[in-house]
Amino acid sequence: MQIRSCTEHDIDPICAIYNHYIATTVISFEKEAVTVEQMRTRFRTYTQMHPWLIGEVDGEIVGYAYATKWRERVAYAHTSEATIYLKPDATGKGYGKPLYRALLQQLEAQNNHVVLGCIALPNEASVRLHEALGFKQVAHFKEVGRKFDRWLDVGYWELIQFRED
Repeated sequence: MQIRSCTEHDIDPICAIYNHYIATTVISFEKEAVTVEQMRTRFRTYTQMHPWLIGEVDGEIVGYAYATKWRERVAYAHTSEATIYLKPDATGKGYGKPLYRALLQQLEAQNNHVVLGCIALPNEASVRLHEALGFKQVAHFKEVGRKFDRWLDVGYWELIQFRED
């Protein structure tokens, strides 16, 4: 798999990947499909401060990973929240770990101290991915979301990338 920075030309396939998760899963708490223009706005906003990476196999985008700031207050500047999405037919093939690892490396190079992963629960695949990369569960919020006529839990996983001496 080739990993590279996302460009504006990648927005259509990214939008298709994400909209699958909106329509068919509780992984995203959004309920309405995201338009290409909405995704383009997100891309432009998020990449002002954080990386947005693409995973490709044979020229086809199989997934993407990006980070956003976690909170607005200045003291949170070294903490970000990371997200990864793979095409449904690309899951379980070993693409997630190298793509997410590349994102984490770029975040660390930007002096990002803590990375948080927010996971709709249950989601064993995402939990395994985060824990394989060194994340530890630090929170579990019960019934904080509602989608498809059911209450949903959310967990937070944390990775401290480096420690100051």
